[in-house]
Order: sequence, then structure tokens, then C-alpha cells
Amino acid sequence: MIDQVISTWQIHNRINLYLLDALDEAHLSDVSASKGRTVGEQLAHIHNVRLMWLKASAPELLVGIDKVEKGQQITKETLAVALEKSSNAIEQMLTVGFAQNKIKGMKPYPMTFLGYMIAHESHHRGQIMMSLKQAGHPVDKKVQFGLWEWGTR
Repeated sequence: MIDQVISTWQIHNRINLYLLDALDEAHLSDVSASKGRTVGEQLAHIHNVRLMWLKASAPELLVGIDKVEKGQQITKETLAVALEKSSNAIEQMLTVGFAQNKIKGMKPYPMTFLGYMIAHESHHRGQIMMSLKQAGHPVDKKVQFGLWEWGTR
């Protein structure tokens, strides 16, 4: 079962990276009509929340992974590297968590943590899509449908 859990997490992260790859660098500064975070800040937030969980649950996995700071220059490359690093650390945390049947700070069990993380990050993907659309830069249909192709990502 752990192989399926890790594979699900990896697919989920590849979906995030697939969306990031489809974006024009200039559109990272797009923001929704109701304001809030820019597209780049949304992606940085995904990474930073992963780090928050790692700090609380498995701080030893934070070595070599930096937070994307507010006000920092955010590029596609910066985000891709950050998301890959934090994803790998979360993968390690899931592996240990499932072996021990617990993830510190998340009850009742490790599968809850996986569901929480995927739900949280998917929420922000939706916000990113809305921000891009409202800014006049909607993601093309191929990419929109590609976000749901979990069997091929």
C-alpha cells in the first residue's frame, strides 16, 4: 500500500509542476480580481506549507530546503526547484509515517495527512487557475484537461 500512497503523492506533485511549466513567467504576478496572493505567491505558499508540516513533524528532513520568502524574486525555476525538494521531503515523511502509523501533528492517521495535503494544494491550483483567467491569461484547454490526467502524469 505504501507504494500506492507514494505514487499518488508523486503524481499530485507532477500535476503541480505540469501547471507551473505551462505558465508564462510574466503571469506569475497575476492576481485574482479579489486580490490576495499572486500566482507565484500561491505556488510559494504550497511549498511553504509543506515546510511548515516538515518543521512540526519531521524537522530533520528540512536540511537543504529553504522557504520561499515574501518579497523574494519568484521565478518558475525557483518554484520548480522548491516544489521538487519539498515534495521529496514530504514523500520521505509519508514513508516513515506510514511505517509508524502516525504523522506527528495530524490525527487520526497518515492517510488523513495525504488527503489534507492534496486537498490544500488542489485548492490553491484552483485559485491559480481563477487568477490567471481573471487576469486575462487563462491556461489553454489542453493544460486544463491535463490537470485531471492522473493516470498519465
